[in-house]
Amino acid sequence: MDAGGGRRVPRRAERKNREEEKKRLTALLSVGHALRERRHFTEADVAAYAAVSGDRNPVHLDDAVARELSGFQRGRVVHGMLVDSLFPSIIAARFPGAVYASQTLKFAAPVYVGDEVVARVQALHIRTTTADSTTASRYVVKFATKCFTDEEEGSLAIEGEAMAVLPTLELSSDSTTK
Repeated sequence: MDAGGGRRVPRRAERKNREEEKKRLTALLSVGHALRERRHFTEADVAAYAAVSGDRNPVHLDDAVARELSGFQRGRVVHGMLVDSLFPSIIAARFPGAVYASQTLKFAAPVYVGDEVVARVQALHIRTTTADSTTASRYVVKFATKCFTDEEEGSLAIEGEAMAVLPTLELSSDSTTK
């Protein structure tokens, strides 16, 4: 018993409660958290995107044109918007019901067919909004968005910023890093 006459909680239970609380707290998005996704872009990905989007620019579909006319020494390049689609994909996968509101982009280097990329979104600012007392809070989050063409995040391909409206800050996946 403790001094207050109540039952004493065993140390193991206290430790477990602290660990559960820590897990709960770290499962919330906060400023500085980064979410990543790795993706390998194939010929089939590029062909499917060209068919769906109507963007049949030969730099995406013809090695000779990409090399000789456009100067892409390694050949065909992946559509920039296909690579960019990783950013809203990362957010939607971790926050079901999220609404992707805006995105700025700067294409810094090409992504070639066959390349593996690492896309990263990092929370820069979080603002809580509520329309009135009867509606649930929503969270407007500004993200830095970057895509790299190597595992060490050294070759920047795309960078920008995104704004998304999230129904919760609870992550549905454990793929966060600070």
